[in-house]
Amino acid sequence: MGSIMVNTEFLMEYLPILIFIGLATGMSCFMILASYIIGRQKPDAEKLKAFECGFDPFDDTRGKFDVRFYLVAILFIIFDLEVAFLFPWAVSLGAIGLIGFWSMVVFLGVLTIGFIYEWKKGALEWE
Repeated sequence: MGSIMVNTEFLMEYLPILIFIGLATGMSCFMILASYIIGRQKPDAEKLKAFECGFDPFDDTRGKFDVRFYLVAILFIIFDLEVAFLFPWAVSLGAIGLIGFWSMVVFLGVLTIGFIYEWKKGALEWE
């Protein structure tokens, strides 16, 4: 009898998670249903056309592709990784001391110099 009470108490710890999952599912379904009912459903040929990366995906595969799309993707990855390194650095800043602080300052300095270089070269300009 005592083990049944322990299992019930143990399962009650998961009740907030189950409530959260239920609320998230209910709200998601409500929002999707409401947007379908309220939103105007008037698709035309231009809206139904497939579009990806600025060109028609069903053209000739040997066609030229603008290198600016690759450049934007590479720049996004570089600065996304910078943010990924900043979070653990900020959390452990008290434990790593001045060496950790100045190593991150050098890292951010190199990235800033690279960003300024890209900006001056006009790599961030689309047209």
